Amino acid sequence: MIDEFAKDNLHVRLRRDREALLWKLDGLSEHDARRPLTVTGTNLLGLVKHMATVEARYFGEVFDRPFPEPLSRWEDHDGSDQWAAEDETRDQIIGFCRRTWEHADATIDELPLDAPGHVPWWPEPHHRTNLFAVMVHVLGEANRHAGHADILREGVDGRTGVRAEHEQPIDEEARAAYRAKIERVARAAARIEAH
Repeated sequence: MIDEFAKDNLHVRLRRDREALLWKLDGLSEHDARRPLTVTGTNLLGLVKHMATVEARYFGEVFDRPFPEPLSRWEDHDGSDQWAAEDETRDQIIGFCRRTWEHADATIDELPLDAPGHVPWWPEPHHRTNLFAVMVHVLGEANRHAGHADILREGVDGRTGVRAEHEQPIDEEARAAYRAKIERVARAAARIEAH
């Protein structure tokens, strides 16, 4: 009974984080969805593509249920799963993402939490694992990247939140006052430390 509760709970949270990450693309221009927003090139569409690849691998080959489309090999990792090429459309990447979700969901639905898996790209002795550990790992990745996307999107147009229904209108004046307050406190703490 606890196994089904744990599995359902993890799965619900994974679905929530998937949708939050994908939602960060809503209303963005093609340039804003793709452009590098950090010095390391992190971008919103690339985060979606990367998480789709992560799910395809972890809920596919780890459980001998390979994703039916070609994927780059982990050993040849060149970062191409973290950005969209010129000839890749946003719709293609979102479609790939949704297909990986279906594939991952089928693996999660069909296997028990203690189903054995093998992660060849993890170091020994950790490459032997089970569905529960993989669900926790992928949920952590999804949560981490959804957080990245939240900060990146805030930097693009100020939009924050997990889902459209939770989004509040942006009050630029209130945000500026709040930010100024935090800056004053930070400067005061720096002066105290200097003495």
